[in-house]
Amino acid sequence: MANRHHPLTGFERTFDPGELIVTKTDLKGRITYANRVFLRLSGYDEHEVIGAPHNILRHPDMPACVFKLLWDTIGAGREIFAYVDNRAKSGDHYWVFAHVTPSFDENGTAIGYHSNRRVPRRDAVETIRPLYAQLLAEERRHANPKAAMVASTALLSDLLKRNGTTYDKFIFAL
Repeated sequence: MANRHHPLTGFERTFDPGELIVTKTDLKGRITYANRVFLRLSGYDEHEVIGAPHNILRHPDMPACVFKLLWDTIGAGREIFAYVDNRAKSGDHYWVFAHVTPSFDENGTAIGYHSNRRVPRRDAVETIRPLYAQLLAEERRHANPKAAMVASTALLSDLLKRNGTTYDKFIFAL
């Protein structure tokens, strides 16, 4: 089922600014809910995604360090916002501005994650795309995935520090 086997088309799908993509996952990132907008854009049927790992949407141009930051943040019980390029089942792609939050039970225990995605501003995508390309190039310089992650995470941290900002401030300044 993983779309990594479908060749990239280079075609960018879009959705309306009033639409909201919604998914929910368990703690391991397996999809437990997907709304109709998600299904339409991703090109998957509901039976194909329920129980599947959310990373079936991972576009090869997305640096792994962005997902590490996402998982570290939500794993610590905090929300995160990120620009993400997703890959549809067909090999098309679509950019989103994602807001991912942990979901808690009545005892305050994390039971899963909730993600809302909106249409991103084009100027923000054009700003983030070269940064992601730089991070991905750093990752590809390393044969070892762990070394790649460490190097790209350090590069991102250094870039933010040199610009006197945090990840959150950077994202909201785009």
